[in-house]
Amino acid sequence: MGVPLLVRVRVHLDAESKSYWADSPDLDGLVVAGQDLDELRSEVFAAADELLNLAIRSPRVRATTELLIRDELHCVA
Repeated sequence: MGVPLLVRVRVHLDAESKSYWADSPDLDGLVVAGQDLDELRSEVFAAADELLNLAIRSPRVRATTELLIRDELHCVA
């Protein structure tokens, strides 16, 4: 669609198996694993693409916008 989308992804190291896994607080269902960071990155992009395509087709999906306004007072003495 040409619209930038920011999705946070958390990367974890499984010390026992010396592999990586990732999940996302922003994209439900995104949990993937890889033997190295390159493989993990590929898995993240593939899973995110599929999950976003499924979400776009869902009738209950709505775009939301987060607006943050800061009321700050600056004083120079």
